[in-house]
Amino acid sequence: MGNATGLVLLALVGAVFFYILYGVVRAAVRDGILQADERRRRRAADESERLGG
Repeated sequence: MGNATGLVLLALVGAVFFYILYGVVRAAVRDGILQADERRRRRAADESERLGG
C-alpha cells in the first residue's frame, strides 16, 4: 500500500511541475509575440517616416 501511495504522490508532483512549466512557457511565448509585434510596428512607423509618409 505504501508503494502505491508513493507512486501516486510522484505522479501528482510531476503533474503539478509540468502544469507550472506549461504556464511559464505559455507566458514567455505570449511575451515574445507581443515584443515581436511591437518591433514590427515600430519598424513600419520608422519606414513610413523615412519614406516621407
